[in-house]
Amino acid sequence: MSVTADLIRGHTDAIILAHLIQRDSYGYEINRAISATTGGRFELKEATLYTAFKRLEDAGWIVSYWGNEPSSARRKYYRITAAGRAAYHRQLADWKNAREIIDQLLITEEPVYERETD
Repeated sequence: MSVTADLIRGHTDAIILAHLIQRDSYGYEINRAISATTGGRFELKEATLYTAFKRLEDAGWIVSYWGNEPSSARRKYYRITAAGRAAYHRQLADWKNAREIIDQLLITEEPVYERETD
């Protein structure tokens, strides 16, 4: 089952922050974790991921720094800030509220209609 981007688009920031709450990370690793967590059903496009990093950094929710990998190309790591943690918890609460409302609106028992007879 594929997941349409429209269902997830507004939650990109929270998805990234959720990963960074666990540990500092870099773009490719975050995207691999998203793919692994969803069983390959969802990945962020690279442009979407790096646009989100810029937006999150501009908001003060994450900071970036260069790693010190001696045997490979340097990676830009991202770390969540205290403001980012607070933003994540707000977004998570908003998501839970929205999910509850959507569940109430969509998950219903189908009514049994009696067939009209002439």
